[in-house]
Amino acid sequence: MATMIFVNLPVKDIEAAKAFWVKLGYSFNPQFSDDKTGCLVISDTIFAMLMTEARFRDFATKEVADATKTTEVMLALSADSRDQVDEVLGAALAAGATEPRPAQDLGFMYGRAFEDLDGHVWEYVWMDPAAVQG
Repeated sequence: MATMIFVNLPVKDIEAAKAFWVKLGYSFNPQFSDDKTGCLVISDTIFAMLMTEARFRDFATKEVADATKTTEVMLALSADSRDQVDEVLGAALAAGATEPRPAQDLGFMYGRAFEDLDGHVWEYVWMDPAAVQG
């Protein structure tokens, strides 16, 4: 069985967070979602557990970071093409995200980032397969 990853993130408004990600074309696993939690399906092995701050505190032993003021983590996801990077960022911006910095274009690698409604930083990156293999 492949190793799966579940990234747990606190959100202020679970319904707004779910609606944001649905606008980007993602879905939620209803088996692990309720009025306090949303299991965002990124792939067969990658999930983000979005939780109300109160629910997140049930698991956290430290103060919960305010991602609008501090960088808690930068989550990077691969994209199949430069166009896909731009498409995802366009959808995110239209859904209310902000773009914290200009695109990074290194020729063999292209990436852009957005901050979601709660300030979590998500990066989408395309890498030229020939450059990766060579």
